[in-house]
Amino acid sequence: MPTIRTIASATLAVFAGVVSASAVSAADGIADFYKGKQLRMIIGSGSGGGYDTYARLVARHLGRHIPGNPSIISQNMDGAGSIIATNYMVNAAPADGTVIGGLQRSAALVQLMGKKGPKFRAAELHWLGSLAKEAAVCAVATRTGVTSLEDVFRRQFVMGGTGANQTEFHPALFNNLMGAKFKLIRGYPGSSHVHLALQRGEVDGICQSWASFKELSGERLKRGEIKALVQVALQPDPEMQKMGVPMLSQFLTPDHTAPGLDVADVKTLFNLTLAPGVMGRPFAVAPKVPAARVKALRTAFVAMTKDPQFLADAKKMHRDIELVTGDEIQAIIADLAKTSKDKLVALDDHLKFKGQSQMAKLEVLRHTGKVLESQKGGRKIVIDYKGRKASASVSGSRTRVTIDGVKAKRGKVTAGMTCTLVYFGSGTRAKELNCRN
Repeated sequence: MPTIRTIASATLAVFAGVVSASAVSAADGIADFYKGKQLRMIIGSGSGGGYDTYARLVARHLGRHIPGNPSIISQNMDGAGSIIATNYMVNAAPADGTVIGGLQRSAALVQLMGKKGPKFRAAELHWLGSLAKEAAVCAVATRTGVTSLEDVFRRQFVMGGTGANQTEFHPALFNNLMGAKFKLIRGYPGSSHVHLALQRGEVDGICQSWASFKELSGERLKRGEIKALVQVALQPDPEMQKMGVPMLSQFLTPDHTAPGLDVADVKTLFNLTLAPGVMGRPFAVAPKVPAARVKALRTAFVAMTKDPQFLADAKKMHRDIELVTGDEIQAIIADLAKTSKDKLVALDDHLKFKGQSQMAKLEVLRHTGKVLESQKGGRKIVIDYKGRKASASVSGSRTRVTIDGVKAKRGKVTAGMTCTLVYFGSGTRAKELNCRN
């Protein structure tokens, strides 16, 4: 005769089997959904910059860790500091887990502050994770004679801006909270364009993430042609600390406080803008994506960051990886959403650039030469232009491609063809790619 203990054990075994079978069934359902599908990575910034690089890195590797192993293609949708891309992802794209947003971290703060443009709630997005905790830097070309951050309080330096992000927010905060004298040239499509403008002498400096800055400044930083003036972060970055770049906190003193404010006010307002830096390079999906698919994508994101192939690719691209989970980002956003309205109103005002500003005059270049390389199915084209390599990213939807005068797919462009790149300069996205055999 069975005892109570054996009956209980049998019941638990049956229950465990049901739970296990349910878990397997759920996993199979996710795999069935994603198998054979092509996902889209919507990149909320221009080509060639840090956000673009990280997003394309994820697009190359994430699919291997999603049940069903879908492929992922990348699509740039720059404008308004990722607001346009996020609006599209939330309100127009399929909310089924096939569209992922590689977004700028400032987009969440812009929405929380109640600014015009966002048609989403940051706290309702499903955040998948981030690949870095980002410290920002403000840097100025040494041709200007700059020696330290103290110089920006004495004379004017021209900074380049790309939208509602660090490139424009930080110069505004330095001017409005601390009395700096920055001038701003707005309208550059991405940070790579600002660096080209720096080389041409159109602007003097830029504020952006350290990871992107050190990659885009490259040899110019090593040669001392551009100087990192300050770490704009809550915690010191090890590399900048080793270089002796001072922290922002060292300058938050009464003599660097704008009229009508005190040091406590300035610290509070800066801290609100720097908290999203912990989000680094965030990725998200729309609020209506089913919970099971969100969970699968978050699990895949974490698994990807431990993948040796992914890590090797990141190292090759000189990108540091420091995982921030989707749950951690969700908590950061929820905490920011609790900020009092009066503080957000004050911050909104201080994020508006009130100094001298003008729009960038972008010269469209036409460079013709033999194609040396067609990489990643035509996504990047390298030509020999007057004995030097010139490259451009080629968008499947935003670059017009022709071969012998006939519209063509970018993948049809091959080495040896003679092509004309219509673009803003090497390293930027081509507006047109006109080739002939």
